[in-house]
Amino acid sequence: MDAVNYSFQTPEWKGKIKDAWGYATGLYDAVQDYIVPKYYHDRSYRSVQMRLYTLTKRHFVLVFVSFFAAFTLSVVLGIAGPGIEVSEEIATSKNLPNGPFEVTSPLLNRFNRSLWLTSVIEVNNGKGESFQKLFNISIFIRALEEDGSVIPISNVFFNHTRTLSCQKGEECEELLLLHLATIQYSSYVITVYFHGLEKVKVTKINFEFHTYNPSFSQMEIWFRFVFLVLAFIVTCMFAHSLRKFSMRDWSIEQKWLSVLLPFLLLYNDPIFPLNFLVDSWLTVVLDDIFQATFLCALLLFWLCAYHGIRKSDRKWTYFYLPKLVLVGFIWVSAVVLACWAQYRSLFDPTFNYKVDSGNFLGLVIFFLVFGGLYLLYLVFLIIRAFTELKSLPYMNLRLRFMTVLMLFVVAVSVAVIVMRFGIGILNGNFVSELSTYYKNSAEFLAFYSLLNYYLYTMAFVYSPSKNAHKDSYFKDNPTFSMLNESEDELIYGSDSDDNTTRPLQNGTHYQDSEDE
Repeated sequence: MDAVNYSFQTPEWKGKIKDAWGYATGLYDAVQDYIVPKYYHDRSYRSVQMRLYTLTKRHFVLVFVSFFAAFTLSVVLGIAGPGIEVSEEIATSKNLPNGPFEVTSPLLNRFNRSLWLTSVIEVNNGKGESFQKLFNISIFIRALEEDGSVIPISNVFFNHTRTLSCQKGEECEELLLLHLATIQYSSYVITVYFHGLEKVKVTKINFEFHTYNPSFSQMEIWFRFVFLVLAFIVTCMFAHSLRKFSMRDWSIEQKWLSVLLPFLLLYNDPIFPLNFLVDSWLTVVLDDIFQATFLCALLLFWLCAYHGIRKSDRKWTYFYLPKLVLVGFIWVSAVVLACWAQYRSLFDPTFNYKVDSGNFLGLVIFFLVFGGLYLLYLVFLIIRAFTELKSLPYMNLRLRFMTVLMLFVVAVSVAVIVMRFGIGILNGNFVSELSTYYKNSAEFLAFYSLLNYYLYTMAFVYSPSKNAHKDSYFKDNPTFSMLNESEDELIYGSDSDDNTTRPLQNGTHYQDSEDE
């Protein structure tokens, strides 16, 4: 009897359903990995173990207390320090309201650095109403040599249109007439004409010279030098601590600190003393460029740190390039404004970029637009980082430490800016160039010491621990390290959290990206 063979063939529609289900589950896993990344972000199991992981709660308190104590000491020294500017007022009641008015500046030296001439016009406003009046100003500048001879700086009068703005029950706003960025002579004789105030009842015109306080200039030189030396020492120590490890194994904080610390040297400006030795605007412009570059590098660090801590694949085109473009626009606006103002002041010391050019308002709007975009992007990255990595003890620790320090730096910086400029930062006649960036020594030391101590603290916390060469590729992974730790050692998360003792990777093998 012949054997009968039977075969069963799966229906075609069932095979399509199975394939579709496999595709759907694969897509879901991919999306799930993107929304809730696993622990292998930032190659944590391979990164160099930072001192941050070995600090106990007591050590953290000491770190923050040391940071705040050093910052407070600097502010106290600033409060006790000299004032930034010195002024000399010259009142005149002759030749009202047109002039000419001839005023002579006080004796100057290298430490005075810059010279400003301002004017306040007093009027008899019987009606007590607020008003604005356009008028013209003509200024002729001559230099007074030590032997008493007078040398014309320019053979022409500098003419500009200004607005006399008087508020009800208040004196008229102060006008910036002249700004000499560098001091080349011991004194200056300035002749001023006003045209178009015949119909205004001018009762008195006050002129006032402003210069840097030589005592403050000397203090600034010393403190910048001290911060420069400290920054150099910290940079060398941090680089020395990482010399034994491959750059591929550095965490993103360690990589960025190796960039920020050299920029901090530029921020402290090694060539700053040249401002008092040479008669050149180049040193002033370089100081502005160095400061803008460091601050923008810090802004770029915050974006890359909060994004890169949860993302290992950091390709140049889609990870770094958009952030670099965004921060680059902010850097360009700051540098262009500084260089443009210095360049114009060389040919016209009476030029005020806030009044004489409509481009200033466009530059401010440009800066605010990209500054707002940066702020929104940073907040988005912070929220997403905390949302995705809050259950991972070591990652949560890195995020909290970085965020606390960042918020303190931002809060103090905003406070200094508000105290320095207030609501008059966009006022056309506000003498924002006066005293460069600060109103008193406390503001100068608060801002400078804040950024220096911020980098010093991060360099200490993010430097490799003492046993990093032994534990870098094992201890840094909570999957293994936290299984054997006692309750006293669980300083990075809640003991009751079951996630801290549960494997964080499902046997997934992660391939290092080439850019790491």
